[in-house]
Amino acid sequence: MNTEMSSYVDSILDKWSNNGSSLISILLDIQSKYNYLPKDALIRVSERLHIPLIHVYSVATFYKSFSLKPRGKHLITVCLGTACHVRGAPEVLNKIENQLNIDVGETTPDNNFTLETVRCLGTCAIGPVVTIDGEYYGQMNSKKIHSILKKYEKKIERVLV
Repeated sequence: MNTEMSSYVDSILDKWSNNGSSLISILLDIQSKYNYLPKDALIRVSERLHIPLIHVYSVATFYKSFSLKPRGKHLITVCLGTACHVRGAPEVLNKIENQLNIDVGETTPDNNFTLETVRCLGTCAIGPVVTIDGEYYGQMNSKKIHSILKKYEKKIERVLV
């Protein structure tokens, strides 16, 4: 593990007083920095908390909000719950996959976008729903998604310039 990651993980563990009962919060903090849970970080957590690594991994793999593989800068989530499904979510998902040239669970080669699905976001009245970085877009259709994705691509371009 590089020293920057080690220092960051140690600071998170110190913030949570090296308390194993705060494991989920610790993992959330680590993921907020790296956009996933790096293996070396999980090993460090296990060592510092004196928790078996298998326990750390079991928590990290149980909750869908955690990822063990790198994610893109922007996380796109498409709701495929019943209400969203019957209102066209599969078509929206297909449009996103085609526009970004990735499948569900994949990240674009430039690491800008990761595409995931969920069974329900609890916003059935405005379905189909897509979230990008936690921002909700309701009554989505395949025509609207293009302009929304362009907006996020422009955000990336502004950061790079």
